[in-house]
This record gives sequence, C-alpha cells and structure tokens, in this order.
Amino acid sequence: MHSDDSDPTALRQLTRDECLRLMASVPVGRIIYTRQALPAVELVNFTLDNGDIIVRTDHGGKLAAATRGAVVAFETDNVDQARQAGWSVTVIGHSHEVTDPDEIGRLKQLGLSSWAPGEREHFIRISPGLMNGRRLDAHGPDRLLRTRRAAPRSA
Repeated sequence: MHSDDSDPTALRQLTRDECLRLMASVPVGRIIYTRQALPAVELVNFTLDNGDIIVRTDHGGKLAAATRGAVVAFETDNVDQARQAGWSVTVIGHSHEVTDPDEIGRLKQLGLSSWAPGEREHFIRISPGLMNGRRLDAHGPDRLLRTRRAAPRSA
C-alpha cells in the first residue's frame, strides 16, 4: 500500500503492534470461515490473549464446528463517518478449539462473555499468520472544503 507523506488523508499501513493495540480497543469483529463450501461471516465479540484472538461460543454451534483447525480470516475496524476516517485490521490464521482444562480456566478469567444468549463455554483461538492494518486519517469537513476549493470550476 502506497502512502504519500505529503497527503495527510492518505491510507497508512499499520505495524503489527499498532494492529494489536487497535484490535484491543474494540469489542467486536467478524470471523470469516467456510460453511458448506461457501464463505460465511459471523459478527462476534472477542478478546486478545498474547496476540491470539479468542472467541467464546457454544460447543455445538455452526461457528464452532466450522472453525476447528480451519484457516479463517478475522476483521475488525472502527469508522468515524463524520470525519471520513478510520482503521481496519484483517488477520488470516489457523483456528483451533481450546481443550486444555487449565487453559479454559485461564481464558474464563479474561472476562470475555458472549453477547449471544445461552451457554457459551467453548473457546476458539485464532493464531494470526498474516496481519494487515490500514488507517485513514482524514479530517471530515476540513478535507471536504479543501477538496471543493481545489476542484476546477466549470465556466
């Protein structure tokens, strides 16, 4: 991704540390996986644990079954529509169910509770292989005024 330092509204690539920090600042993301040979997207709440994404779900659900040992994508973002600014982080990595009782006990202490109703005692860990983040630091009305002033006027 090309970033022009002279243009404060240009997209900027994020470092891995910036990606993790931004991901930790929001409670929800989207997990993208394969269900019945087709792409599926689920909105989930999550937390981070030593750089891994942790999702809490039900043991028998479609999401749990579809992500055991699979390669998945995970995306989270934050957009400020008024300023036309925001960021997005996309992760691709292997998912696996957490089965070790000690680790499950530790993950329960992280405070992650599912927003969905019902019993959610199943944890999925996504270990990032690839991570890509981008930030757009535009300035909404100021940027729009600059754009309008710079636009050629027709006679």
